[in-house]
Amino acid sequence: MERSRGLFPAMVLVAVVVAGCGSPQPSPPVSTATVSGTPTMISVPPATPGKAPPSAPPTATATAEPSPTSPKGSLKTFTTADGQLAFDLPATWNVRDPAGELPEGGGAFAEVTNEAGRPLATLRTNMATGSTCIEKYPYMEFESQQLPALAQNGDVPRFVFETRGDATAPGPADTPAAAYGITSVPAPDGEAACPIFHFFTWPPTAAMFGAFYNPDNNRTPGGEGLPYLEQTRKYMDTTEYQNIRRMITSLRPAG
Repeated sequence: MERSRGLFPAMVLVAVVVAGCGSPQPSPPVSTATVSGTPTMISVPPATPGKAPPSAPPTATATAEPSPTSPKGSLKTFTTADGQLAFDLPATWNVRDPAGELPEGGGAFAEVTNEAGRPLATLRTNMATGSTCIEKYPYMEFESQQLPALAQNGDVPRFVFETRGDATAPGPADTPAAAYGITSVPAPDGEAACPIFHFFTWPPTAAMFGAFYNPDNNRTPGGEGLPYLEQTRKYMDTTEYQNIRRMITSLRPAG
């Protein structure tokens, strides 16, 4: 099955810029969706236990422990053009801000690239989101870390690197099956999970910071020729991934 490996870690079923923007953000094909045309956050219900195919692997235990390879290199701090958020990134990486048209009412839209110009993560705010979970898939959650600096009304989002599907039960059609980013959705409960939805609550509506794993952008030495999900696991051991993780988990209110 051929997969579209877009950069944005949107679940899923739908992710659009708040109404008023000239062009909606690209999103993968969907079978059903609920879209808000107003800047109001649509709540996403917690995942409920599901039954995975017999061959589905057991769920990995979420952990905040770092991988064996540690992040390296000096850092610099970037503050979004609207002055609302800041994060740290390797000094050799670059940020394009704005990376495209902003929604009505403003917000942030920044794309992070490495020294070779390959896009590794996108930060966007002032987004309207919605989702409908109609099918679940085998999943693995490689890492999870709470981010209290981004808490809103007691809701603490978390950084997560996770996958959907396995060798015998593929994930959602036409949607990359692995992504890293920040989410307000609770961890899956059971042996199966809804499609990936990496958005978190942030004024005035919601935000995203992360990307789908894309072998063309997320180069994985020694992973060439391996199946997509095996490349994903191997990528965790790279310095590049550790730097991405350090960058995304450093996101915080500016000032």
